[in-house]
Amino acid sequence: MKKILFTLVLTGLWYSSFCWGFFGHRLINEQAVFLLPPQMMVLYKPNINYISEHAIDPDKRRYAVEGEGPRHYIDIDVYGEYPFPDLPRKYEDAVMKYGESFVQENGIVPWAVMMMYNRLVNAFKEKNFSRIIKTSTELGHYIADAHVPLHASSNHNGQNSDQKGIHAFWESRVPELLAHKEFDFFIGKAEYIKNPTRFIWERVLESALAADSVLKFEKILNDEFKSAKYSFEERNGNYIRQYSSAYTIRYNRMLNGMVERRMRESIYAIASFWYTAWVNAGQPDLKELTKKTFDEKDIEEFEMLNEAWQKGKIKGREHDDN
Repeated sequence: MKKILFTLVLTGLWYSSFCWGFFGHRLINEQAVFLLPPQMMVLYKPNINYISEHAIDPDKRRYAVEGEGPRHYIDIDVYGEYPFPDLPRKYEDAVMKYGESFVQENGIVPWAVMMMYNRLVNAFKEKNFSRIIKTSTELGHYIADAHVPLHASSNHNGQNSDQKGIHAFWESRVPELLAHKEFDFFIGKAEYIKNPTRFIWERVLESALAADSVLKFEKILNDEFKSAKYSFEERNGNYIRQYSSAYTIRYNRMLNGMVERRMRESIYAIASFWYTAWVNAGQPDLKELTKKTFDEKDIEEFEMLNEAWQKGKIKGREHDDN
């Protein structure tokens, strides 16, 4: 008889360890490739499997690299009221005002995005195949994280409102159930971003503004559904208790398609950041890099990261639900 897992908490921990879920990050990075111009597509399309599969590397790195966690979120509400005018948009200024430990503790995702963006510009200038593909992939992860409302809230998993598990519900359960059935990813093309710093902060502020709705509507729905909130579904040979399909679909409708919009905006933002980095690097010809591959050092790095993640997962290492 297949083992039945009765605790939703276990399911929630598994999913909320990974922002957007593995499914979401892979899909978002994959779709971003198709928004690129032909001059970039020539390099990105042949490497689309890497760009998709390794979109989850920054989440895996939480088990191996100290200080990785804060790069995925910002508890921006600890800095006052929307639109948080007292929070400097430059990292150095924020550290000077609040202290580095406080800033790090409450997350640095917009600054992580800009750090990776600048690395990508340099990688393009150097025409470094490995750095271009790896940095593009990881930049996509952080940009996508910045689009998740609960990544911009100190109540990131509903722990302060008796809604624990809502993090995974919004960013994993909804897209896994509906993305291939209902979501539309026909978006258009990447565009040049005149001010990348302003752009990513605007997206973070949008996330912060949406966090209340994410929490409020789930509270309302919870009161309505009661016993029909959960169902048992098979996953990897086990039956797990999960938010029911009916509950998930109703929640998505109450949010008026918010999850789909934020996924679409993530895809557009990622492609546009890649394109902007390429333009600002002087639009180097990428055709000469199409025959390049990852070297042994890169492959060893991938294997070491995956091994560290597997050990962390097996040990049941705690996570921060961000």
